[in-house]
Amino acid sequence: MTARVQIPSFDTPLVMSWLLLLGFGVVMVTSASIAMGDRYFTRHAIYVVFGLATFGMALTIPLKLWQSSYRLAWLAAVVVCVLVLIPGIGHEVNGARRWIDLGPATFQASEAARFLFVIYMAGYLARFHDQLRDDPLILLRPLLAVAVIGVLLLREPDFGSVVVLGASACGLLFLAGARLRHFLLAGALSAGVLLVILFWEPYRVQRMFSFTDPWATAFGSGYQLTQALIAFGRGEVFGLGLGEGIQKLFYLPEAHNDFIFAVIAEELGLVGALLLMGTLAFLVVRILRIGRRAIVLHQPFAGYLCYGVALIVGLQCLINLGVNSGVLPTKGLTLPFVSYGGNSLIVCCAMLGVVCRAQLELSEVRAPAAFHVRKALAVFRVSRKKSRRR
Repeated sequence: MTARVQIPSFDTPLVMSWLLLLGFGVVMVTSASIAMGDRYFTRHAIYVVFGLATFGMALTIPLKLWQSSYRLAWLAAVVVCVLVLIPGIGHEVNGARRWIDLGPATFQASEAARFLFVIYMAGYLARFHDQLRDDPLILLRPLLAVAVIGVLLLREPDFGSVVVLGASACGLLFLAGARLRHFLLAGALSAGVLLVILFWEPYRVQRMFSFTDPWATAFGSGYQLTQALIAFGRGEVFGLGLGEGIQKLFYLPEAHNDFIFAVIAEELGLVGALLLMGTLAFLVVRILRIGRRAIVLHQPFAGYLCYGVALIVGLQCLINLGVNSGVLPTKGLTLPFVSYGGNSLIVCCAMLGVVCRAQLELSEVRAPAAFHVRKALAVFRVSRKKSRRR
């Protein structure tokens, strides 16, 4: 009699939704950049290949290796953010120094910093989550860690990444079980700092108020948003048809990148936009479910790692969709897995590879006895209710 071997399996719905988004992104980047030739399609296809390779590499790395080097991850994030500010290493575009010039390609520091910071937060919370409710200093240390990275990112400047990192850090602390009063105090301090930073630069203030009435500055600071809103209006319910959009023809800046959702709304209409939003929400929920299962199985590092990835991807989606639809001020954040942009695509694929690695390792972990007892009690209660109804 041969022993039955349990083969670890992927979360098939998660992987399928990710691949669907990648394929859809290739189609929409091609459509959005059609007026600029086929160079963007070629580059984006190469980025997708690199993203798949990065996903595979992240999938092969055991979580223990990430967990044991979580401090090094934070240090690496700081080093990357410092390097991009050094003249001769950092590459400046439109007044922002956010890229490291690697010759044939550029490397965006903020994208790498997000991934590395998630590793740091997961490792830190896995080590100190039992003390988080009783010792306020445990809550303060990761906030200081994100503050250091945030200051460096503001020097680029990259305010959008600071918001994503700060909100993700606060969300992880809340999910890890921080006391509500401590969490609210930390959230209030973070919000206050962000408001000071927001009003520190005049151009940020201009963006903040121009998005409330973009038509008043339709040929100035509100130009991108007005063109995006025109795209939404033209798309109506079912859209003009794939490839039939007008706004991407040099009316809407960054149509293949930050404002690709407006192109999707114009060509595929409300139906296409809602289907895309539903797919992105489904992806984030599946990642959260893996994180929840890891916590139940007493694998805190895997759990907080999945929570962090879900928060990073979810917040970036919300900000991008909000910017495109005029709900939020204009910020330069891509739509994960869909927008053109090699750094964002590759890093997002790497983060999803780590999540799938967590899923594979969790499939080999047996649930604790208490979990089985709770599950049996729940089944018993349901069967008892059914018998009473009969």
